[in-house]
Amino acid sequence: MAEHYYTQQPTVKRNVQTTKDVLRGRSLTFLTDSGVFSKNGVDYGSRHLIETMDFPEDAKVLDVGCGYGPIGLSAALMCPKGHVTMVDINERAIELSMQNAKQNGIANVTILQSDVLEQVKEQQFDVVLTNPPIRAGKDVVHRIFEDAHACLVEGGSLWVVIQKKQGAPSAMKKLELLYAEVEEVSKDKGYRILKATK
Repeated sequence: MAEHYYTQQPTVKRNVQTTKDVLRGRSLTFLTDSGVFSKNGVDYGSRHLIETMDFPEDAKVLDVGCGYGPIGLSAALMCPKGHVTMVDINERAIELSMQNAKQNGIANVTILQSDVLEQVKEQQFDVVLTNPPIRAGKDVVHRIFEDAHACLVEGGSLWVVIQKKQGAPSAMKKLELLYAEVEEVSKDKGYRILKATK
């Protein structure tokens, strides 16, 4: 079976590349590699989430499934008085995120290898961000929604980007079961940005 980007230890041959991007008006440089999600540059869904997400500059933020770091590192720049924790199951993604934080001079981050939210279960966050690993299956995606709810402070919010054709309606239903308020903040090119508030 072919490996996916949510593999814990990718074995696909390494091919480190550098990509540059402008996210929320900031120029960032990213190292990417084979075996991680969207290795050729920031994908449209992540970009849409980055441009839409909103939270205070002192927020405690969690990025679930951080990949090589575009969402979490953008969040860290948005909350200079806060802190962002970034988690991913993929050890190659974690290594790249650490390098990308360093080379972009972003220090207010903690980057951890974690199966979903296992490593941060005891912590509380104001905001959880995710471009969930749809190919890992609905059970994994719904587990992220459930674990995020447990980790959020009262009034905290989960921001999700998901394509309509990849299950936005069922994601919305699941979120409505868990959260006090769920809204579709933005939609573009089939991508939905959902904000669920605890």
